[in-house]
Amino acid sequence: MKHQHHSEMPATDYSKMDHSKMQYGTNPSMGHAGHNHHAMMIADFKKRFYVVLILTIPVMLLSAMIQQFMGVNWQFTGSSYILFALSTVVFIYGGWPFLTGLVDEVKSKNPGMMFLIGFAITVAYSYSVAIVFGLKGMDFFWELDTLILIMLLGHWIEMKSVAGASRELELLVELMPDDAHLVVGDQVRDVKTDTLKESDIILVKPGEKVAADGTILDGESYLNESMLTGESKPVKKVRGDKVIAGSINGNGSFKVMVSHAAKDSYLSQVVKLVDDAQKSKSKTQLLADTAARWLTIIALLTGITTFLYWYLTGQTLAFAMERMVTVIVICCPHALGLAVPLVVAKSTALSAKHGLLIKNRNAFENSRKITTVVFDKTGTLTVGKFEVSKIIPLNKNFKESGIIRPSAALEQNSEHPIATGILQKAKDLKITIPAAVNFKAITGQGVEATVEGKKILIVSPGYLKENKIPVPDGFAANDTETVVFVIVDKQLAGYIALSDEIRPESAEAINTLKQENIKSVLLTGDNSKVAASVSKTLGMDSFFAEVLPHQKLEKIKELQKKGEFVAMTGDGVNDAPALAQADIGIAVGSGSDIAAETAGIVLVNSNPKDIVSLILFGKATYRKMVQNLVWATGYNIVALPLAAGVLYNQGIVLSPAVGAVLMTVSTVVVAINASFLKVTGKG
Repeated sequence: MKHQHHSEMPATDYSKMDHSKMQYGTNPSMGHAGHNHHAMMIADFKKRFYVVLILTIPVMLLSAMIQQFMGVNWQFTGSSYILFALSTVVFIYGGWPFLTGLVDEVKSKNPGMMFLIGFAITVAYSYSVAIVFGLKGMDFFWELDTLILIMLLGHWIEMKSVAGASRELELLVELMPDDAHLVVGDQVRDVKTDTLKESDIILVKPGEKVAADGTILDGESYLNESMLTGESKPVKKVRGDKVIAGSINGNGSFKVMVSHAAKDSYLSQVVKLVDDAQKSKSKTQLLADTAARWLTIIALLTGITTFLYWYLTGQTLAFAMERMVTVIVICCPHALGLAVPLVVAKSTALSAKHGLLIKNRNAFENSRKITTVVFDKTGTLTVGKFEVSKIIPLNKNFKESGIIRPSAALEQNSEHPIATGILQKAKDLKITIPAAVNFKAITGQGVEATVEGKKILIVSPGYLKENKIPVPDGFAANDTETVVFVIVDKQLAGYIALSDEIRPESAEAINTLKQENIKSVLLTGDNSKVAASVSKTLGMDSFFAEVLPHQKLEKIKELQKKGEFVAMTGDGVNDAPALAQADIGIAVGSGSDIAAETAGIVLVNSNPKDIVSLILFGKATYRKMVQNLVWATGYNIVALPLAAGVLYNQGIVLSPAVGAVLMTVSTVVVAINASFLKVTGKG
């Protein structure tokens, strides 16, 4: 898959010469081909630069203007032909990338930077050749050669900067190890990672990278996932835990059952996601493209107007041509064309390394506009690990075990955190869990099934209210507990109270949002007491409690009607409609299921600080884009009149070579500014 995002740009057609050909496919092992191609392009410009540099020295020494400046006369019969011969080599060999770029841009009817440079050097060369063969005037071979020399140097430096911006993506590609230890019976043999398939068993030794996504079958260890998720602390992994390809093993060794082939791995999906995000064009990019297209037209019109003005007001043909060439070179919208793509390349790859996966560029750039963040409670602001705090029978016919046993039977079909808590309690009490039949979910309110011939319902307080089932006087739950009621054959048997611990990072995240003048709203299916307690503890602005999945969408709309720019965070499954309705949908804790989300942004971890990081990073990225666009545009506003010669009468006039230097400097400034982009607030 080729990076074509710059080849569409009118002003900076990189498709012929730089990082647009970096081929990062969906299989990370394919990334090296693109890197090698880019390295070859850099080496090619470097070689052309040095050859032109060697040839430019005798051209400078043989040029009449340079000799006048030095107060010497080294002219001899035929020196002009040597000058012509050397400059022809420089023009063809050194100017080749620009000349071929000119032809390609004319063919595609999309004139841009290559067209301008190619046009400028062709005019300068043709005029100078005409002087050698009889036209009266002074050639500017030395200006032509120094112009090409500086252009080659500028592109060489700039391509190295571009390579740096794409280096983070390359590092992601390199995370995937080439080899894996395949376990076949009692034997272990080394195979290539890309040959692994679902259900293969691999051995991961101490200090090695995990070769494939999968589940630990045997053994345990601490894994460093920082390059994949941004989580700096090593994570303990035991039997049954999922592992991600590319994470680095600690001191233990373990066996993994592979869940899918390398091309479908989490890392491959991330690389493809980054690749797609870098190719997609946001509104800011389209704005820069439009500005670059106009700048190309302005450069040509101003160049021709400058030529006509000076020539028709009595200046020499050589002077008029030199002004035109300088205007066209200095006006190349190179920096403008690069202003946004360099920041895009840097930000998407850098964020992926920190577990912030950008699927939609506009959503990411719009994160600066967020006025309200709606948080799903469980697993984001809280740990998401419910523990049973009490089991209270509400009917004398039932004991604790008579409530937890059928409940565990129902919940073994569910992956909800509440279900996990109930099953853990049954395990702790050494209860044998019976089978459940005719299982079905009651949308947003609970589950029901038949267990040992009895109809069992596990429901929320909202279900009791809706069905007018009275709650006995003995019912009491504290503000931090989540309660589910157990109904056996239409009799209210009792309730199970579970508590979920608030994440230690949540308060800090909410506080940072406050400092940024962003409101935080809690959205939960839990009861009002729990919601109020969590909201108050964290210092949130407001909360919506007892909200069913289909009602989440309405709550987002309510906030939007009040003029809020809403970011919604959720798990991406129940919350899909609300995520789609929100101005920015952020799916959290979705791990390797990143492809199926409706959200524009996916956070690998459920840490609320990552949401804050995302917003701050979005703001920082947008600032970098604006800085680059302001610099690139402002530079042209100042440089263009100087190149045209408006201060000629004051003795200030720019040569084509100085114009090329200024253009190169502006481009390098943009590249360096983009390279300073950092992900802030990651803990």
